Amino acid sequence: MKWSLINRKLQKVDRAIDKAIAAAEIPGAVVLAEMPREGEQVEFRSARGLAVVRPERLPMTPDTIFDLASLTKPIATTTSILLLVHEGVVDLDAPVSKYLPVFSEREKDAVTIRHLLTHSSGLKPWRAFHELLIQRERKTGERLLTTPEAKEFVVERVLRSGLVHEPGEAAVYGDLDFIALGAVVEAVSHQSLDAFAKQRIFDPLGMQETFFVPLHEGGGVPDRLRRRIAATENCPWRERILWGEVHDPNAWAMGGVAGHAGLFSTAGDVMRFAKTVLDVWHDRSDALPRDLLRTFCERQRLPEKSDWALGWDTPTEGQSTSGRYFSERSIGHTGFTGTSLWIDLPREAIVVMLTNRVHQVAKRSRFELRPLVHDLVREAFDAE
Repeated sequence: MKWSLINRKLQKVDRAIDKAIAAAEIPGAVVLAEMPREGEQVEFRSARGLAVVRPERLPMTPDTIFDLASLTKPIATTTSILLLVHEGVVDLDAPVSKYLPVFSEREKDAVTIRHLLTHSSGLKPWRAFHELLIQRERKTGERLLTTPEAKEFVVERVLRSGLVHEPGEAAVYGDLDFIALGAVVEAVSHQSLDAFAKQRIFDPLGMQETFFVPLHEGGGVPDRLRRRIAATENCPWRERILWGEVHDPNAWAMGGVAGHAGLFSTAGDVMRFAKTVLDVWHDRSDALPRDLLRTFCERQRLPEKSDWALGWDTPTEGQSTSGRYFSERSIGHTGFTGTSLWIDLPREAIVVMLTNRVHQVAKRSRFELRPLVHDLVREAFDAE
């Protein structure tokens, strides 16, 4: 194996990240990548820049904890649903109203769990529920944001909402599908989503630094732990830099635990999860049900041209954040805060890229660093 050539090419990844930091596109990043080649495991590890710029300057480290944003969807919520399907308490093709009866309102009985997982349910992709709660607080004077009552308020409005298109007619990525799925997990397991995911996913897989941050009743993280967390946005309506609390406004309003956002983790734990997925897919592990996991990784064609698998994205030719080299049989997901995970199932390539791109940056861009980093990593790993 041409290690010197591979290492020289991998240096381009660090240079690309440093260039993005210098251009104030991101404060910092952690990238972990692995792929087998010629009987050996090729690995890349990088931590660059700053985890926190304000209120103090703290360096990015390999152990920095990130607000994963929408990586919550595949890692916590989708995997929870997978386990419940395996146990026979959830059916992918059952109507959502079987588990959440109020969902049947406004002619939604045809919407199934499979529709929610593929973003083809017809629910609106997003609504500013936090703004409705802020308005209610101003009118009534009572504290609602981050309370259990606020979570109930958001979930009820999602479940009672109407459809913008027929189920399966279009795939429109959004959060409401996964807020509903989080409610399904809680309804059938009789546990909170964070408790179920910890007991059934994080602890069994050794993901000791993966967690939600509940905010009600004085919740939050201790300062010692907070100093390991990458900060996110200087939020205008919360009037502070978000550091150790979820960035997503609806997840925050719901108390920090939701099906679409709220998970915090390290690159190492995300890599551990990805390697488990690969090992199960290749029948080297029984940590998750293999046949069902393979089903979840398959494109569902809802509708026919959709690239969505069950809870996972797959590469869209010419416009995927995975870049040019991840095969059609890859799965992945991104998060608004600057996070991503891509897994090439047959090639066994994994790239975990975690950044704090919404923290103290000079401008918001299309964030083209993600496909660039993926391309540079794969070009290095595949170097001849």
